[in-house]
Amino acid sequence: MPNFDYSRFDGSDEFTPQSADKLFDELSKYMLEYGEEMLQNLDNWEEEHPDVIEMLVKRGLVEKDENGRYVVTPKGVKRVEGKALEELFDVTKKDKLGKHETPFRGSGQTVHEESKPYEFGDPVANLNLHETLRNALFRQGGGSPVHIAEDDFVVYDTEYQTSCATVVLLDMSGSMARYGKFGQAKKVAMALQSLVRGRYQGDWLQVVGFYTYATPLNERELLYAAPKPVSIYDSRVRLRIPLDNPPAFVPEHFTNIHAGLQFARRLLRRQPAANRQIICITDGEPTAHVEGRDVVLIYPPAEKTANVTLAEAKRCASEGIHVSSFALVEDYFYLGLVNFVERMAAVSGGIAAYCNADDLGNLVIESFNKGRHRKRAM
Repeated sequence: MPNFDYSRFDGSDEFTPQSADKLFDELSKYMLEYGEEMLQNLDNWEEEHPDVIEMLVKRGLVEKDENGRYVVTPKGVKRVEGKALEELFDVTKKDKLGKHETPFRGSGQTVHEESKPYEFGDPVANLNLHETLRNALFRQGGGSPVHIAEDDFVVYDTEYQTSCATVVLLDMSGSMARYGKFGQAKKVAMALQSLVRGRYQGDWLQVVGFYTYATPLNERELLYAAPKPVSIYDSRVRLRIPLDNPPAFVPEHFTNIHAGLQFARRLLRRQPAANRQIICITDGEPTAHVEGRDVVLIYPPAEKTANVTLAEAKRCASEGIHVSSFALVEDYFYLGLVNFVERMAAVSGGIAAYCNADDLGNLVIESFNKGRHRKRAM
């Protein structure tokens, strides 16, 4: 193992924009795992090394909000997402990223070197002028001027790009804090955001965190997110929490996959995309579900909660939503979790996969790709 020596920055070396980027990248790695609390370090740095903070601000990576607290700027969030995409996926491998073509032809975004005769409805922007002129010259036997007839026109072939609406369900329960699972899962979600924004502008993607409740997360909120700390340690829990008038203290570290699926289904119902899919990343069986206007917390996991959750997965499938579930079994092979995601795949007609955190990225991107062109848009 290599040895590294660390020392406190004493200001003797010039702090450059490149080193500001590097420092921010290191900070963001901890934010992926621990969330917003890592920004508190910037207050200490402001006192000890104001030039460091000044450079981060000048680079547009952090700023102070109206309350005087340091926040990550949209530019900083996009840098974290881009880095996540670079680290998880080799963007030079077209078979993994590419444009995710379907076998159906149409006026899509991907232009091929192959050409075909013009057909009514083909976009003129895809005209292959070289081949068109060649056809005209061949037909008239050379000479000038060149007279182009309708049959001479040739256009570049294209591939139809399906639009897709995706909800990523991210487990924020207490157990996700172990073994780096949450940081890796969050990195995958942020990489997907970068991928959609950069390559599939016609797509729609929303991340939803689920724990005792379920809540949508915008890009900054996702970066700031962390697993909910375990707040009760009883070996047996049976609690009913009213949603409309909850008590002052509600343990939030439970696993409410049912609420996540329900929220995702309602979001996707409003999306006109050709394909709609849910990608669920979790490390535990469901220990919470919704009954009317109550959240029910049950531990150890109960068959009642499982059945309610499975019924919601089946409801998603009945509305044409593809469900993919990824079970993180980082610390031990949890037979109950594996059985549950298999049951969810069975009732929804979706897929189930079991992996450790390091393998999650490739599996999720493959599932995302397949979900984008599951069927042809009419």
